Amino acid sequence: MKHIKEKAMKMLFFLAACVSIAAVILICIFLFASGVPAIREIGIFQFLLGTKWKPANNLYGIFPMIVGSFYVTAGALLIGVPVGILTAVFLARFCPKSIYAFLKSAINLMAGIPSVVYGFFGLVVLVPLVREIWGGRGMSVLTASVLLGLMILPTIISVSESSIRAVPESYYEGGLALGASHERSVFFTVLPAAKSGIFAGVVLGIGRAVGETMAVIMVAGNQAVIPDSMLSGVRTLTTNIVLEMGYSTDLHREALIAVAVVLFVFILMINLSLSLLKRREK
Repeated sequence: MKHIKEKAMKMLFFLAACVSIAAVILICIFLFASGVPAIREIGIFQFLLGTKWKPANNLYGIFPMIVGSFYVTAGALLIGVPVGILTAVFLARFCPKSIYAFLKSAINLMAGIPSVVYGFFGLVVLVPLVREIWGGRGMSVLTASVLLGLMILPTIISVSESSIRAVPESYYEGGLALGASHERSVFFTVLPAAKSGIFAGVVLGIGRAVGETMAVIMVAGNQAVIPDSMLSGVRTLTTNIVLEMGYSTDLHREALIAVAVVLFVFILMINLSLSLLKRREK
């Protein structure tokens, strides 16, 4: 009876894995079958390197959106990664037990807040703040970067904290035995040992930042031009799809699906590059 149960559970797990793989394959087939013909019709170089997105004039250049996505994601990582990792270190090694439960609950709550609520916060709080301090319209690369930096914090903190706690206590004790202080033992012994998991958290944060749509729509300005400063409006690849998919037809609609193909390949390249970098470090 026990043997039969084990066989049944193995089959169940295998089927679950097959469903996940099949879903990814079907999404890939749909994207490439619908998007590649549009790229071929428009011209791959004109599509990827064109600087004008004017569907009414049959101009489909997404280079401004590629640059915009890169700027916003890079800005979010500059803000979110240091804050997230340091917060994880504090929670794992420095946080008093009396406030740990409160801080952990607050971080989990941040992870559960809908994107549109973050967007509303950015629109009401961050946009006027940026406008008042640095000038401009407030809807800019800077505002979107700050908002996305806040949004990726829960992911980076949770994964990084788990990785730090998974490091054997002997590493920390070894640092103390060699005469290092508590802080030096944590930052020079425990943290390097947890870098693999921290790296995974950063990758997940990048995926969240690149794929975020609703919050960015509300604070970025949505201008399909190459931003000339951090205070310029910007349109990302994801927001471009959402803004125009509702009324698009024919080549316009296929071009938007092709944007999704570029976004998919973009995220895949990031993950592969980071994985290769991780292997080299090992």
